[in-house]
Amino acid sequence: MTGRVPAHRLLLSLLLSCTVLVGIAGCGGDGGGTRSVSGSVSPGDTPAAQKQKLARTRFVANAGLAAGATYQWIVKPYRAGKFRKGADGRRLTLVKAGLAGGFAYSRLKAAVADAKGDPLLSKAVAPLTTGIESLKGLGEKLRRGQAGEGDIGAFEDVIDNVRGAGRSAGAVVEDKVPSASQLGR
Repeated sequence: MTGRVPAHRLLLSLLLSCTVLVGIAGCGGDGGGTRSVSGSVSPGDTPAAQKQKLARTRFVANAGLAAGATYQWIVKPYRAGKFRKGADGRRLTLVKAGLAGGFAYSRLKAAVADAKGDPLLSKAVAPLTTGIESLKGLGEKLRRGQAGEGDIGAFEDVIDNVRGAGRSAGAVVEDKVPSASQLGR
């Protein structure tokens, strides 16, 4: 038998050695304070305060994506007349609007769930759950070309109400337009 070690064993032992070294390096420190999201130690940040900050951040991100998708692929094309019969590119516009409607609904649901991690935001958003639930079937209605002015207005109203609730709780929501590929997820 020769003294050669198979390459897969060498690779495995190298990988395990690196894992152990990384684990040891990550265990260092004096244990004082708590770690914030950025990794720096901040004695004033409690886990509850960190969780509350993350809840606000996620709320703003999800509500912003819902608002951006609604405006970019539902409101703007509707106002431009792209939903009307005979409009150029109507079919593709309706499919995108349907996807945007479903996407906005799911992001609004996620925003409400995120708001539960912050007491002030939770109180501000709680009355909006009925309005958000009313949007549930509108994505499919948009996709089929059966949405009218009232349906488009319903999306706008819910988005405006979520923005207002966020603003009143100190979480300002700005439109963030998702890519077309994000809509299909």
